[in-house]
Amino acid sequence: MNITIRDVEHVAGLARLEFTESEKGQFAQQLSAILAYADKLGELDTTDVEPTSHVLPVTNVMREDQVRGSVSNETALLNAPDEEDGQFKVPAVLE
Repeated sequence: MNITIRDVEHVAGLARLEFTESEKGQFAQQLSAILAYADKLGELDTTDVEPTSHVLPVTNVMREDQVRGSVSNETALLNAPDEEDGQFKVPAVLE
């Protein structure tokens, strides 16, 4: 498929972009080259290739959950600017 300058102008108009005439010609050539390469990839025989969403296998790299002790309420509130009834006190955000 060959991209014309008119095609570039149409897409540029949709994206609200302005290009000079030389830029329009350059983009038309570059986009045409990209589409030609995509057409070339379509010629490959992929009948025995399994569809994938990633090139490499995706595995979970997270560690297993482990139950651990947590910080006590008193320790957590040591650096609180204000506390009330064992909880952080913050300014009201709703009236």
